Order: sequence, then structure tokens, then C-alpha cells
Amino acid sequence: MSLEASVRLRRGSLDLAVGLAVAGGEVVAVLGPNGAGKSTLLRVLAGLLPPDDGRIAVAGGVWDDVPAGIHLPPHRRALGMVFQDALLFPHLTVADNVAFGLRTRGTRRADARATAGAWLERVGLEGMGDQRPAQLSGGQAQRAALARALVGEPDLLLLDEPLSALDARTRLTVRAELRRHLAEFRGGTVLVTHDPVDAMALADRVVVVEQGQVVQAGTPAEVNSRPRTDYVARLAGLSLLSGTGEGRTVRLDDGGVVAVAEEAVGAVFAAVRPESVALYLSRPDGSPRNVWPSRLVGATPHGSTVRCELAGQVPLVADVTATAFAELGLAPGVEVWATVKASEVAVYAR
Repeated sequence: MSLEASVRLRRGSLDLAVGLAVAGGEVVAVLGPNGAGKSTLLRVLAGLLPPDDGRIAVAGGVWDDVPAGIHLPPHRRALGMVFQDALLFPHLTVADNVAFGLRTRGTRRADARATAGAWLERVGLEGMGDQRPAQLSGGQAQRAALARALVGEPDLLLLDEPLSALDARTRLTVRAELRRHLAEFRGGTVLVTHDPVDAMALADRVVVVEQGQVVQAGTPAEVNSRPRTDYVARLAGLSLLSGTGEGRTVRLDDGGVVAVAEEAVGAVFAAVRPESVALYLSRPDGSPRNVWPSRLVGATPHGSTVRCELAGQVPLVADVTATAFAELGLAPGVEVWATVKASEVAVYAR
């Protein structure tokens, strides 16, 4: 493993207790809501905050070991870091910014600038080394920050919301470039983000942190398809229903019954995708197994559809086309009937 960490830190109301392992060449995204402890964890890994307890080892070297009294300061850790804002030194040229870490380690100026120039070429900033950071666009500044982080060939790369300050068009381009550079990086990478798209596009594995605790971990596909908390379900766009399996039905903890296609026993989650929910103004004909009276309590444009939040014994989220939304006369407060095929309900153990 490139990184093996188990840390504990209390900071204000946050009680952070997280274990994290990252293999060489692996990208692990730490995902969570604001205040979950993501950036605090990154600062502990960087040495900016000493943990109250625990141990951090990177590439076989110990960076923190509270029982043993070991705490390496940031400048002695073989790491690179990219922040939300590039945080380039405004008084230095772009090339000198990239070369800064090498210079602090004693590399000769000419050699450091030559290495920095090679990295600027790699990140698409060839010929811009003599410019000042103020002359760069947001995307260019982040590319320069990435080059500065990687130029010293660190054992660990830390990315703290590296794309969140970019506009949508630039974000797409920089994300694709970042993915390419991460694929070539041999050390471990920890990416902190609240954006599920960044996590799914860049990470090999996702660790979800809520209130300082790891609540779910797995590949992006695993986390997306089988959420274990309401926060993760919302990111995936799913309605997460908690209940007890009784054969081909799930009796929900908050009341209501959901018909499912597979046998379910004991404590389970039932997950429903918004595109699987159909809405009607009157009870539909036929005999669909899942039909519930609901009330529309919220509606938000969502791409080419309108995402509808439904309240009732079975709370759901439904996606309907803008045309259907208008034709049905839907608006918050309208009473509707919601249907879901039993085969469209995913069921898995809690």
C-alpha cells in the first residue's frame, strides 16, 4: 500500500475517526457533504493538523504515530497537494512556481527550471513559464498547480476539490486531463470532493464520509448502485427505502409495503430509480403491484426532465419529461398516484 492511515481527531463538534488505505497508482475519492470531515482528513494526511490518535504510513515510512510520538512536519513528507484555488505564488513566474518545491530541496536553479519546463509542457502550458499567475485562466492555473504537485515525484498526491472553482466548460477539459495524469502517477492519490461526477470519473474507489465516519466504501459502480445512506442515495438519484423483507414484499420501517421481484428476508434496503416511477392523476387501470397515493412536494428541472419529490407512505423521487409535467398540470401540492414495477426495485441487505 502507498498509504495506510488510521486517524482520530476531535475538532469542535467534529469527531473524525477514519481508516484509509490507498495502493500505488490507485485514486481514492473521499466523498461527503459539507462539514463531514473530508478536508480535515486531508490536512491530517498533509501534516497540517496532528491527529489526536492513530498512525499514518506512506510508502513504508511512518509520517504519524501518536503512541510513538512521531509527527513529521509537512515539508518532510513526500507529498504533492492541489487545492480548490491554485494558490500559486503571485510574485513568482509560472515556471518558478512549479520549480519551487525542487528549489527548497536544494536542486540547482537551472536544473529545477528545466524540470519545471518539462512538466509545463506535459500539462499543456508550454511557452508560458515566464508569465505570472495573474495572466493565467482558471484552468491554466490548476494545470500549473498540478505540475507543481507532481514535479517532485511524491509518494502521495492530495487533491482538495481541485475542479470546484472552474466553470463548467473548463471543468470538463481539466477533468479529462487530470484523469490522464493520474493514470500515469505511480503513487497513491486521495481526492476530496463533494461532486459525485468528479468521484465517478476520476476514482478507482470511493470512500463516503459522514459526520467524521466512513459510512460506505467500494468502487464507484458499487456505491452508485447500492447506496447505504440517504446522502449517498441522493447523489445517485435513488429513493432509498429501509424495511424488512417478507418474501416478495418489503414492509417499510415508516409504514407502507413495496412489492419486489426477488425473495427478501430480514433487514433490507429497497432502492428505486427516479426513471422507474410513473405518475398518474387518477389510479391507473390494470394491476401494477406497486401503486401508491402520493403528493407532489417539490419539482426541479433536471436536464431534459423534471425531478419530482413525492411524499406519502412510500416517499419517492420521480423523473418526468417537461412535456408530461405540463400536460398533467403538475405543481407542488397536487395529489398523484405513483407506480413502480416490482422488477424495477433493487433489494439488498442492510
